[in-house]
Amino acid sequence: MSSVNTLPRIKILATGGTIAAKGSSMTRAIDYKFEVGAQEMLAAIPDISQLATIDYEQVCNVDSKDINQDILLAIYSGIKGALNDGYDGIVVTHGTDTLAETTYFIENTIDEGDTPIVFVGSLRPSTSSSPDGPMNLYEAICVAVDPNSKGRGVLVAINDQISTGYNLMKTSANGLGAFGMKNGILGTFVNNKVCYYFKPTKPVGCQNFDISNEISSKGKLDLPIVYIIYGHQCFDTAMIDHLAKHVDGFVIATMGSGTLPKELNTKLANLSVPVVYSKKAAEGLIPSTNLPAVESRKFSNVIASGFLNPEKSRILLQLCLLKNESVNSIREKFSEVYGG
Repeated sequence: MSSVNTLPRIKILATGGTIAAKGSSMTRAIDYKFEVGAQEMLAAIPDISQLATIDYEQVCNVDSKDINQDILLAIYSGIKGALNDGYDGIVVTHGTDTLAETTYFIENTIDEGDTPIVFVGSLRPSTSSSPDGPMNLYEAICVAVDPNSKGRGVLVAINDQISTGYNLMKTSANGLGAFGMKNGILGTFVNNKVCYYFKPTKPVGCQNFDISNEISSKGKLDLPIVYIIYGHQCFDTAMIDHLAKHVDGFVIATMGSGTLPKELNTKLANLSVPVVYSKKAAEGLIPSTNLPAVESRKFSNVIASGFLNPEKSRILLQLCLLKNESVNSIREKFSEVYGG
């Protein structure tokens, strides 16, 4: 009698990052090379064959700081392809430095249905004396095959923590607890068992931008150009005049809860491109009531980010501009959840 394989089918998409890195020694945690491919990563967790049937694809092998529009589109296309192929779950290995940007982009551009999409990375290279990558990857696959992971949107499994990719934020530049944000933590692992704190639901505020029509016949995606400006004392507004000639929009990391010098507020409010007021602080929000007072507010180009940090504000603004949405429509997107 032939046996039927009933294990879940999981697709691994490897993109690089520290989880795919090798250092010159077991104590070297910087200046490493990205030489570990998907097959080698999976070889470090042989028990996984009892959990799922694994297929893998090497999308790229780069430091996440080097992810550009082409690589971002390759990740998007890899996930879309795996969904079309009917996999039960998808795991994406990724560097941690820009992980929150990729997960936010994917959450807002792919309708995954109930199929779990789980991102994973590590804070130590594979050659470390105590690498965290193998266990993180094992746990990510556990999340991907768990029925309770369905309907939760994009997920991230790092350091025994399950988080929403939508709310993900790297709060520390160093250490295993680098993703210690207050919002978006959904669960944990106990004895290798997935334990969720809440019933399945997507984060409030997820958008659904279908960008398939904006991808060219040559497989290119040209996102609008949006610059992030960091507010600070003695800000020279002449920089805005120069940059405005080259961008489709701005995000500015304001001081406090939306405050900027009066001269800078006036300069930004009179630009012909949309300007999103975000924040330097990790917590808190920018409400629309904190925007600078300008005449004919409803025709103004100034938008409040609400809870969104500058990086995610940039991505949401790019997607809105890609769809040629008006400033009022963009403002609605920001205000639906974030209080913008």
